[in-house]
Amino acid sequence: MKIPEDAIIPDDKIIRYLLVQKARNDKSKFLAKAGFTTENPEALKVAIQSLTKISEAIEDRTNEYGTFYQVVGELVGANGVNLSVVTIWLQRQVDKKFQFVTLKPLKEN
Repeated sequence: MKIPEDAIIPDDKIIRYLLVQKARNDKSKFLAKAGFTTENPEALKVAIQSLTKISEAIEDRTNEYGTFYQVVGELVGANGVNLSVVTIWLQRQVDKKFQFVTLKPLKEN
């Protein structure tokens, strides 16, 4: 299954969470390796959307908010460096729309 093209990627999730340095669960340093910074948040959004077009969504779990999906693949960097990531999506129970939740580095086994 593919994440639909009209899936919601909240700007706040990109600008105020993923690209901001945090004491815990910091993703900004990881994303900076591929050239994603607060200077180009739209590039990260486009890369996430591109990933959903080529990789399948795998159902992960369901709770009171809806059904969560994982999309695993290569995030094409703004500087040409690609990152192996897992993106997490939620198909919301309330309206069945898909929304981006987060991403994390893919841990190699």
